Amino acid sequence: MDVALAGLEELLPFVAVGFAAQLVDGALGMAFGAIANTMLVAMLGVPPAHASYKVHVIKCFTAAASGMSHFIAGNVDVPLLLRLALFGVIGGALGAYGLSQIEAEAVRPFVLAYLMLLGAYLLYRGIRGGMERHEPRLASPLGLVGGFLDAIGGGGWGPVVSSNLLVQGAMPRKVVGTVNCAEFFVAIAISAAFLAHFGVEAIAGATLGLLIGGILAAPAGALVARFLPARIMLTLVGFVLSVTSAAGILAALA
Repeated sequence: MDVALAGLEELLPFVAVGFAAQLVDGALGMAFGAIANTMLVAMLGVPPAHASYKVHVIKCFTAAASGMSHFIAGNVDVPLLLRLALFGVIGGALGAYGLSQIEAEAVRPFVLAYLMLLGAYLLYRGIRGGMERHEPRLASPLGLVGGFLDAIGGGGWGPVVSSNLLVQGAMPRKVVGTVNCAEFFVAIAISAAFLAHFGVEAIAGATLGLLIGGILAAPAGALVARFLPARIMLTLVGFVLSVTSAAGILAALA
């Protein structure tokens, strides 16, 4: 009994982190991967490739719960979902298999700098009063690039895809819901590709805690996205993207 309680106590902090990360991700369309990857690599010493594998396995479950929650809440644009999912799967598989062997760590600061500028622009537009609404025209290329960068660790599905769709003038809650929903298919593709390299790994300890917390937070994140005013959401997305990208740049250059 004491052993079980000790194991539960060790698990709870990771459940809390998974809950917080998914709440932010479900509400704003980004940050789960950044938070979870940082914890696994920086705090637990997991190799980056293995950390990416673990996080994408977790995302298969959290993205399924989050995507379903967003769909029920009316936050999903189905035609946009189909384009993002199809090209995201292709890009994710290419990135995971490493068919285009580039130095991911060398590219990472430039990708993060681009995302930081996008974040600053979205923050500015949110504070100034939002943006005009337009149908996004570059969804398919975004899905391809977002999936590829997400797999190699140079950017991230949510930050790349969500921010660029918002810059194109898409409705914030539809962007967040659709990107979260499409992430399920991308995570499945990337996890399957990583599986061929690393084999099946047990989901236990910290990974299990992140998974439990993420699934518990999924419905709450969808509700926040459903009712949060567009201007506030735009401001929060810009702030989160700017801060996480700047932190990533500092870590990459250190």
